[in-house]
Order: sequence, then structure tokens, then C-alpha cells
Amino acid sequence: MALFGVPYYLFDWEDYDKYVVFAVFNVVWCTIILELWKRFSASLAYHWGTLSRKKAFEEPRPGFHGVLGFNPVTGREEPLYSNTKRQLRIYLVSLPFVLLCLYLSLYVMMIYFHMEGWVLSMHDQDPTFWTGVLLYIPSIIYAVVIEAINLVYRYAAEFLTEWENHRLESSYQNHLVLKVLVFNFFNCFASLFYIAFVMQDMALLRQSLATLLITSQILNQVMEAFFPYWLQRRRNKKMIRKLQKRRAFGDKELPLADQVRLEADMCTYLGTFDDYLELFLLFGYVSLFSCVYPLAAVLVVLNNITEVYSDAFKMCHVFKRPFADPAANIGVWQLAFETMSVIAVVTNCALIGMSPQIKAYFPDSETELILWTVTIE
Repeated sequence: MALFGVPYYLFDWEDYDKYVVFAVFNVVWCTIILELWKRFSASLAYHWGTLSRKKAFEEPRPGFHGVLGFNPVTGREEPLYSNTKRQLRIYLVSLPFVLLCLYLSLYVMMIYFHMEGWVLSMHDQDPTFWTGVLLYIPSIIYAVVIEAINLVYRYAAEFLTEWENHRLESSYQNHLVLKVLVFNFFNCFASLFYIAFVMQDMALLRQSLATLLITSQILNQVMEAFFPYWLQRRRNKKMIRKLQKRRAFGDKELPLADQVRLEADMCTYLGTFDDYLELFLLFGYVSLFSCVYPLAAVLVVLNNITEVYSDAFKMCHVFKRPFADPAANIGVWQLAFETMSVIAVVTNCALIGMSPQIKAYFPDSETELILWTVTIE
């Protein structure tokens, strides 16, 4: 997509309506790339000997609690918790909380559009260099606010999912992923859908997508690489000084006891959830709306290259050594990516149907255009 996007960006930069070819490419790309990924994933799992690794019986997760009783299947004594109570917690507390957060996210989005309208009116009245710069400020502020809201919501979602008291780790992960993905998708992409299909302003869509993508990537790199490294440097300052002194006196290795103390003070690796979530959102940015901003894929490729090295650095220097968790596939995340690809097909087909080139074939009947668009989807 990046290789296809660069020439497209160079030749059709100012003509926002000529995105039909790129949108068709996106529809094919987002479908084929996931099929190729599934094949590659299965090859890796076969190579590592984990392809048929399925847990016939999952032990209760450590955080699960309840009244001690006997499991009717295994006959062992273990905590038991009523499924009815869990469902009541999910539908009477967790679901209303998620809906309330979505409403607040919508409210923040409308504030962003008011700011955008105010800046545009100021630029139209007196177009100068500074008002031109000011045009990007609302999108930057909105991108920062989105990241902050996502972070706060993540902690709330983890608390609620823990409170729901799921017995199995797989059930806990599925409910947490569902909560986080629904909110993150709405929070990150709702404004882009509004601009594309309600305002139908392709120039503003391109500007908003570019600003949101670049700002979120910069913030993610700071939060994921520089901030943990800075904390680790502060925490281990004394031990690092000792290490430097010992190297100065003869380049000897650090004694095992000191090495253990140094590594024991490191942060614990919290798993791959955040990495998958970031890739899911980046996949959304490039598959949904990159036809109006072809450089989006190039930016994501550059981000992924730096991500590989920053993750490797964190694994080797910032976190304790993580424990391996063998699996046959990426689990619920595969379903999440496939759902995003279905939404991408619908979105790109709708954008194709809105383009002037396609509308020219249906000058008299908008209904016929909509029916053709839905058929192609």
C-alpha cells in the first residue's frame, strides 16, 4: 500500500476526487493481507510446534474468587461464582458505563468540530500564515485528548472486567478486548466518519486523518519507549553507577547478586495487549480512509519499523524477561482485524459511490447508485 500510495500522492495530491482507484486497491488489499497473515501465522505455529495447542481444560484464573465448592466435572474443590450475578454485573453496570463513555466521546467530538469551524471562519475572514498554521491546532488538540481518554478508559475497562469476576483467562481477555476495542474504534474514527459521510469534505478528511495519525504515532512512541526508559534510568541510577565503576576498574562483568538486584527492580512486561491494540488502530487508519491521504501507509510503515526496534529495546533493557505463552494463533485479535476489514470494505465502497466520477454515471437516480454500491459491497 505504501509503494502504491507514493506515486498516487505525487500525481493526484490536490485532486481529492480521484481516489476511486486507491479505494478499490484498499478493498482488495485489506482482504488479501489478512488471508496471507493467517497462512503465515499457521506456518509459524507449525514451525514452533504450537499449531494444535488447545487447552482441553483451563484452570481458573488467579483473580477469580467465590464461595468454595466442588466442581461437578473434575470433582475438585475450587471457588464457585454464580453466572447470573456475573451477567447482571455485565448488563446492569459495565454496558451502561461503556455507553456513557461513548456519549462523552461524542460530546468531545462535537467540541472539536466547533473549534474547527471557528478556526476555519477566522482563516476565511483574514487568511494569513498564522491562521493557516492555526487550522491544524484543533486536530492536534483532539488527537492528544483522544489518547488521554483512551488511557483513562483502559484503566476503567480493566477494573470493570476484573470486577465481573470471570473464571477463565480467555473469557476475561475476550470481555476486556471487546470493551476496549468498541470504545477505541468509536473514539478514534467517529470524527473521520462524520467528516466523510455527513460533512462530505474530503479536504478536511485528509487534514484530520494526517493530523490524528501523526500525533498519535508521536505520542505512542513517547509513551512506549522514551517514558519507560526514563523511569527505568531513574529507578536504577545507583546500580548503573556501580556498573559503570566496575567497568572502569577492569571491564569485569557485574556480580550475579548485583545483576539479580538490577533485574529484579525492572518493570514487569504486561503482555501484548497494547501492541495488538496499536496495530489494530493503525490498520484502521490505513484501511478505512487512506484513499484520501495516500501517505498514511508510508507513515505507518515508518512507525512499524521504529516500533520493532523500540519494542526490542524495551524487552532487552527496560522490562524483566517475559514468560512465553505458546498459542496456536492470535485468538480474538484475528476476529477484530477481520471485523475491521469488513468495515473497511463498506467504507471504501461508500467513498467510491460518493466520488464525482461514479456519480456522473447515475445523474438521475441516487437510489440506483446506492443499490449498486451495496451490491458491490
